Amino acid sequence: MAQAMDRPPISLLATDGKPHPLQDTLVAVTLILGAVAFVTAFFHNLHLLSSWTGLLGIATGLYGQFISATTRERFALIIGLGAAGIGFFLGMAHGGLFGGWMG
Repeated sequence: MAQAMDRPPISLLATDGKPHPLQDTLVAVTLILGAVAFVTAFFHNLHLLSSWTGLLGIATGLYGQFISATTRERFALIIGLGAAGIGFFLGMAHGGLFGGWMG
């Protein structure tokens, strides 16, 4: 039972016991952008905000998936990617990235 005390404390994202500052930052940015895109997608007049934050959330989430190191990071990135994708596509349906500014 002594070996049970040698384990490091449970962390939220680093399940391998190593720090992952870049991956943790990408997870946080993707979750924030996904939440903003998802919430603003339900307001028709905020389609510019929802489509751009959704697009940025998808880009950061995909790069985060590419360099992620742990399963917990990948799980959180998928949640953020899903919210960003919904926000992006609803924003595109409501008016798109430029909203009629480019013709």
